[in-house]
Amino acid sequence: MSTDTLVRPEETTDNSTDNDTPKVFHYVKKNKIAESAVMGTHVVALCGEVFPVTRSAKPGSPVCPDCKKIYEQMKKD
Repeated sequence: MSTDTLVRPEETTDNSTDNDTPKVFHYVKKNKIAESAVMGTHVVALCGEVFPVTRSAKPGSPVCPDCKKIYEQMKKD
C-alpha cells in the first residue's frame, strides 16, 4: 500500500460487456481521471485493477464490491 495521501476517489470503469456497457465501476484517485482520459495512461483502482479511463459512472451504476468495501473503510478513518 502506498503512503501517498488519498484524494476522495471518483468512480470510473474498466470491465466491459459485449454491448459496451460496463459491468462495474471502480473507485480511483480523482486527480488521475482526467490525465488518463486525455493521455490514455492507466489508473489503479482501490481494489488493485489497472485500466485506462474510458467512461464515467452515472448515479445508480454498479460499483465494484471490493472498491466499495475499501472506500467505506477509508471514510471511517
